[in-house]
Amino acid sequence: MPYYSDDIIEEVRSRNDIVDVISQYVRLSKKGSTYFGLCPFHNEKTGSFSVSPNKQMYYCFGCGAGGNVFTFLMEYENFTFGEAMEALADRAGVELPKQEYTSAQRQEADKRARLLEINKEAAKYFYMLLRGERGARALSYFRKRELSDETMQKFGLGYSDQYSDDLYRYLRKKGYEDDILKESGLVSIDERRGGYDKFWNRAMFPIMDVHNKVIGFGGRVMGDGEPKYLNSPETKIFDKSRNLYGLNFARSTKKPQLLLCEGYMDVIALHQAGFDNAVASLGTALTSGHANLLKRYTKNVYLTYDSDGAGVKAALRAIPILKEVGITTKVINMKPYKDPDEFIKALGAEEYQKRIDTAENSFMFEIRILEQQYDMHDPESKTKFYNAVAEKLCTFGEKLERDNYIAAVADKYMIGIEDLRRLVNQYGAKIGMAAGGAPPVRERSELRREQGSEKKKENGMIQSQKLLLTWLIEHTGLFPKIEKYISPEDFTEEIYHKAAEILYEQYRNTGTVNPAKIVSMFQNEEEQREIAGLFHATIRGVETEGDKENGGYSKETFEKALKETIVRVKQNSIEYHLKNMAPTDMAALQRSVADKKALEELEKVHISID
Repeated sequence: MPYYSDDIIEEVRSRNDIVDVISQYVRLSKKGSTYFGLCPFHNEKTGSFSVSPNKQMYYCFGCGAGGNVFTFLMEYENFTFGEAMEALADRAGVELPKQEYTSAQRQEADKRARLLEINKEAAKYFYMLLRGERGARALSYFRKRELSDETMQKFGLGYSDQYSDDLYRYLRKKGYEDDILKESGLVSIDERRGGYDKFWNRAMFPIMDVHNKVIGFGGRVMGDGEPKYLNSPETKIFDKSRNLYGLNFARSTKKPQLLLCEGYMDVIALHQAGFDNAVASLGTALTSGHANLLKRYTKNVYLTYDSDGAGVKAALRAIPILKEVGITTKVINMKPYKDPDEFIKALGAEEYQKRIDTAENSFMFEIRILEQQYDMHDPESKTKFYNAVAEKLCTFGEKLERDNYIAAVADKYMIGIEDLRRLVNQYGAKIGMAAGGAPPVRERSELRREQGSEKKKENGMIQSQKLLLTWLIEHTGLFPKIEKYISPEDFTEEIYHKAAEILYEQYRNTGTVNPAKIVSMFQNEEEQREIAGLFHATIRGVETEGDKENGGYSKETFEKALKETIVRVKQNSIEYHLKNMAPTDMAALQRSVADKKALEELEKVHISID
């Protein structure tokens, strides 16, 4: 990633007003000095997404998304920090300093740029051919598939000519050499045949990355040739396992899930019918790379694979891969039709939406498919089925989730809930013994509850440190009143300690604070999100919204909460540093004594926000 100095980062940030930038993506309305709208990062009906022109930050009180103008582009556009810098610098007319690259880095960057150029040129050429005399057959194919001109334009559909060296000759005329053309995956070159095209006499589907750059192609043969569908080989810019067809459009959907299809035409048909949340893997089975890519944009994936045996097998392979990364999965039933394209042509978008609304839970789908392997009229076979189900239920580590599924399975398959629970616990005990004496399922869940309660207790102090940082932002007049009692060293969480150091330094140098600049000092997206949350912390009974004095609560209530929070932070700091102090560190011991005196004094004083 390119390196930029703090000064140039701050210049770009300060010259891009966050309200102006976010207004291009989200409809905002002003309430007091803050703007609100529907969060673009999760589905909601009531606007909990706030944008503060004073802080130059955004924050969603619903899902916790937050940050400055860089963070917004990184989350919404899936940009890297460098890409967000370039986009915002270009928007504000700021010239970024030239980055120094090694000769190898420069060569690699130039090659990637050339490959992207070649793919773009090829896409434009295929697009033009489709609309000319030579593309009549492919155009007729798309028309028979009931695609509108608008849809064909949206997806950049095209045609590769019947002559097997047509694209090669076209690109050579454009000035591209054989070596780079060979690396593009669009052309093969050998001594006997010379240069010839990978795709010819095919209806063409450009494949774009999330930034709308053409990185490869899919082609369907016109006629009886083989293979019926052909994809670009992997290149420096095209990795099948880390890209999804249609994601460049679907990533901006407002729908609560993404629809995962098997083929290009399914995606295109769904988008044309109004389902702008459809994507497909690129002629390959779903991979963990795909799952992680999906996770960036959604927590919910609905599988809309073919309803035949191959589609069912593909769904069964995909479900555990999606579950592994934390995605909730459902399965759409398209019977009696084979795929989404056929379904929508026959019954229309409204009926397809009903199938989405009634999509089957992925675990219950797995159980239903598993049932087909057993004769449920034969007692022995039926018993084996229940044992297989119990074994699958053991895969749920969380007791509440496991109990919910036990109840659902028991209800659907008419088995006593306690009988099924006992069977699950028996399997849990066997699994534990096989793993070397681990406790049964029930005992493990109880252990997790104990660990969870310890974590909750720990989170109380984290919340106190977050609140204090929020209040220092909202009421800068607190700094001279509390800095004799509270210093950055008292924030024991590493990320909060770093934020406090920057905050205190800003105030000492300028008498003001700049939270948006602090966010830019953290390059990691998770850290930026955490820092954004710091400056919007609330507690029940005391809010810190800047539009209302003291969050709309009485001065006495606010000051009482403030005093209690400061005391808790100081007490925790003393305990933390004593625990981590070396026995021979006399300076640390003296600091501890001084801190205890400061705490005694603090408990006696009244801290006013006036």
